[in-house]
Amino acid sequence: MPELPEVEHVVRALRRVVVGRTIVASEVRLPKLIAPLSAATFTRRIKNSTITGVGRRGKFILIQLHRSGSLAHRVAAKPRGRAGVRAERAQELTLAVHLRMTGKFVLLNVDDDLPKHAHAIFYLDHDQRLIFRDQRQFGVMKLIESSELAQTRGIRELAPEPFGKDFTPEYLRLLLKRSHRSLKTLLLDQTKVLGLGNIYAAEALFRARINPFKPADELASRRVPQLYEAIRDVLQFAVDHIRGSISLEEGFSYGAAFERFWQVYEREGQPCVKCGAKIRRATHDGRSTYWCPKCQRH
Repeated sequence: MPELPEVEHVVRALRRVVVGRTIVASEVRLPKLIAPLSAATFTRRIKNSTITGVGRRGKFILIQLHRSGSLAHRVAAKPRGRAGVRAERAQELTLAVHLRMTGKFVLLNVDDDLPKHAHAIFYLDHDQRLIFRDQRQFGVMKLIESSELAQTRGIRELAPEPFGKDFTPEYLRLLLKRSHRSLKTLLLDQTKVLGLGNIYAAEALFRARINPFKPADELASRRVPQLYEAIRDVLQFAVDHIRGSISLEEGFSYGAAFERFWQVYEREGQPCVKCGAKIRRATHDGRSTYWCPKCQRH
């Protein structure tokens, strides 16, 4: 499953090839992907839109669309029997995409064969197609008025961005103080701390030398800055070390780009890179948790 650093690189890969392009038509082959919109409404609303930017909020990829206004005849007649004409306003839309487990974008030429599990096809100018493929079919697309994006369910609840000005040591200290959940569980809650999936939560806690099972409100205040820096460092490290490894090519496998840098994740029974003790694994809240029993005693 892609985590925040990988989603960031998908955003960068998309930005390089689709900004400035026009979606001349589209096709949806998996209706639940865009629910509750119908395929007809979805394709009509984005037809002839220009892609003006690609960004990210958490793991949501935000594709910004501009559709120019046009003149449209009003059906109802105005007084004196004359048909009215109204101007259809320009639209600023955002296509918010969550890749979930296996969602991927692929850029193809018009003559290339479609890959398996191609659930949405965006026909671009210059005879290219942007394909969204998703083997497990868990991916989500939301077409939203850009002005309403911040209040959209699934996005409005997200915690501050880990590299943004609102994510501070003080924010983290107050958050931990109010929760009795285990640190590992709390760090995975995207409404509390954004960007950490199972892999990076384990790695951040190892870097900070903190026991993943410790109740959040029992972490000493003096150790909060260590955890704060570890969260940002592990995410930045991942972003830096998967640079250039994600493209819009069919063969990319999420997780493969960074696994050689993991210090505890999926290293059960192997010696700790810091102290030599054997890395342990336990199932915690339905997920595998890896930690060093010596480095992360407290």
